[in-house]
Amino acid sequence: MYGNGILNHKNALNYMLNEKIKRGYKDLDTIFHTDQGSVYSSVSFNNILNSYTITRSMSRAGTPTDNPVIESKNGWLKKEMYIDFDINNYNTVQEFIDDIVYDNNNLRPSYALNYKTPVEYRNQLGFN
Repeated sequence: MYGNGILNHKNALNYMLNEKIKRGYKDLDTIFHTDQGSVYSSVSFNNILNSYTITRSMSRAGTPTDNPVIESKNGWLKKEMYIDFDINNYNTVQEFIDDIVYDNNNLRPSYALNYKTPVEYRNQLGFN
């Protein structure tokens, strides 16, 4: 969840591919795991992936336990956004998501990150 909030599928894919190249991982084998949404199973989407060293992985239909980390995070976010945020205070969905992402990355320490926020943890590792 570290990052930009909402990106359309094409922009998200381009961002991921550019990061792969920028970080020197262009030729490194990569596994790209998604659900079976129509975008991810489309021919055009998969043609782009085939241009890189990317192996496709898809959850089985109707089986959220194939990707429990993301499903858990999505469930947590859906619950928290109704408790901590009032969507009526926002002009756009993008503003709403941006606040949720900011809150998660800057204000919520995580046990898994030694009680640091994701931003603090990344900074400690030297990623700015």
